[in-house]
Amino acid sequence: MSGHSKWSTIKHKKAKEDAKRGKIFTKLIREISVAAREGGGDPDSNPRLRTAVNAARTANMPQDNVKRAIQKGTGELPGATYEEGSFEGYGPGGVAVYVEILTDNKNRTTAEVRHLFSRYNGNLGESGCVAWLFSKKGYITVDASQSDVDTVMMAAIDAGAEDVNEEDGTIEIFTQPNNLDTVRAALDEAGIPVDICEVSMIPSNTVKLEGKDATNMLKLMDGLEEHDDVQTVAANFDISEEILAEV
Repeated sequence: MSGHSKWSTIKHKKAKEDAKRGKIFTKLIREISVAAREGGGDPDSNPRLRTAVNAARTANMPQDNVKRAIQKGTGELPGATYEEGSFEGYGPGGVAVYVEILTDNKNRTTAEVRHLFSRYNGNLGESGCVAWLFSKKGYITVDASQSDVDTVMMAAIDAGAEDVNEEDGTIEIFTQPNNLDTVRAALDEAGIPVDICEVSMIPSNTVKLEGKDATNMLKLMDGLEEHDDVQTVAANFDISEEILAEV
């Protein structure tokens, strides 16, 4: 999915958000723990941890959960050791798929991710086969019914955002990864509510999917996003609202 269409499945996903909240928390806790392990437990001096803590706040994660995750990362509390990794491959219709993971058993995760790709007419590829199609960007969304696009644009651009646009009732903001927190803080100060705030892989082009390929691609995305070890998934596909409504 492109910068615009990357989140063309937002409405489809939000219907499942409450049911998946436990999984959302699991992923955030892992990211917070690894960020604290790698860069220390102070969000003010650890940009990766600060971004993860902000994401936890957006997801309404209890502060006690955040504190324990940081303490597990710094070794103050016992916890599993997670290994970072990524997978690259192709979904139905030749869609490029990039997956980032945090796992305590990479062999298990590799087998399970490979199975998901195969199940929905995709296949894992070699390292580097699709990564070149994606750029790492800070990505923020705002509900256009809650905020005026001109107000959002002024606050975001003044804080250093690269691009702001409105698509299907969602205002999208793109930043350099290291500027994500600054832009988020500017939106908070302006009283603008944020729906999504994360570092994401944005594809440079898209593949239009229809029919069975579109259905299988959505099922592959669902399967990957619901996997506990998968932190983020990016793919360069676009589909119609009609197909989304049928899934």
